[in-house]
Amino acid sequence: MISAATPDVATAVARLRALLGDRLHEPGDSGFATTTRLWNGAVERTPALVAPCLNADEVADAVRIAARCHLPLSVRSGGHDWAGRALREGGLVLDLTGMRAVRVDPDAATVTIGGGATAAEMLAAARPYDLVVPTGTVGDVGIAGLTLAGGYGPLCGRFGLTLDNLLGAEVVLADGRRVTADARHDAELYWALRGGGGNVGVVTELRYRAHRLPGVLAGMIMFALAEAPAVLRGYGALVAEAPDELTVMTGFLPGPAGEPVIFICPFYSGPDLDAGLPWMDRLRALGTPLVDQINPMPYADAMRMFDGGMVDGNHYLLRTRWLPALTDGAVDTLVAAARQVSSPFSAVAVHHFHGAATRVRLADTAFGLRTDHLMTEIIAAWAPGEPAGPHREWADRTSAALAPLALPGGYPNLLAPEETDRVRLAYGANWARLRRAKRHYDPRDLITAVPTLPPSGH
Repeated sequence: MISAATPDVATAVARLRALLGDRLHEPGDSGFATTTRLWNGAVERTPALVAPCLNADEVADAVRIAARCHLPLSVRSGGHDWAGRALREGGLVLDLTGMRAVRVDPDAATVTIGGGATAAEMLAAARPYDLVVPTGTVGDVGIAGLTLAGGYGPLCGRFGLTLDNLLGAEVVLADGRRVTADARHDAELYWALRGGGGNVGVVTELRYRAHRLPGVLAGMIMFALAEAPAVLRGYGALVAEAPDELTVMTGFLPGPAGEPVIFICPFYSGPDLDAGLPWMDRLRALGTPLVDQINPMPYADAMRMFDGGMVDGNHYLLRTRWLPALTDGAVDTLVAAARQVSSPFSAVAVHHFHGAATRVRLADTAFGLRTDHLMTEIIAAWAPGEPAGPHREWADRTSAALAPLALPGGYPNLLAPEETDRVRLAYGANWARLRRAKRHYDPRDLITAVPTLPPSGH
């Protein structure tokens, strides 16, 4: 393992300085704080060095230097991993935020992006051609990190997870080799990249299947907290019969009066948007809307709904559970969490997994759950300077209450680093194969990503 030898930081600095010049950052210099700043201000990790790379050749050279100098690696692209795994304590951070090029081939209906591109940048480039690639719900998220662990999002029912649309990738392996991974080249690496969390290499470029989608019928409906039990029960019944074209989020957001509100966020992506109107009427009828903003719009515009909802620099702690359905017990637990929320910044989101995403065979990608379910995201958020204890307790209490109602495991992108048993359960039948891939491609455990997969053991 990489930790068996003492890191030679001085030699790494000399070699990386020759490669990158003033772009290399060390603790204390003017660029270090900027390149180690993450969305979650609670993360306190100090890497030894940050190497902003502008192309795959630089990434490959930096990886070889790290291996020779026994420096563990992590990768920063979007910087939105809440647990801060982009920053490896005492290690070398490969900062890919300078690799953000997006190329669209409208004839082939493909989009190719650099390893540091965000979802919003990818969608903006594809928009003139009425093309989309399925994304998550926040535009600032790095698309590479989203893809490599999953990619729940508003087009899940029609087009699958983000990873289901990955056609191929350019990868720098732990020994510095640059390889192509797709269905015809290194199919095992391609398999592991789709859901394995990025532990098997540094992904410098990704190529996606794009879909023609001029617009969606989408927006936000909000109800008072008092209506939450009825709204959630109605939501659970409705999504159980929703067509592929309709994917619906729900949950609780901070309200203007200090009390959370329950929200419903539908995306209808069928070719005839008018066919989605009756579904919108059914959602409105779940209660008495405080806010009712449903309109046809380009998908890229609809993605802006959650921009700014989670403020960069606030402190965050996330917990997650996979629910097979919204049972009465699950409804009661979620409503209690909203009523007992410890901070006006905290939220709960329930993501809808169905349709096309369920028709991918479990063995075809590393992602470990392909049955209909609801992914629950418990988001504790508080201002810097506040004690973390009450917020952690709220999130942990909610997660524990949902545990008896949940499926094993959980979404790897949201599991905490210490939840190693749940990481294993998240991959289910794919775990052993993913472990073999990790040992094959990174036998010295040079690369850390989401979730952490040690090269030997459990």
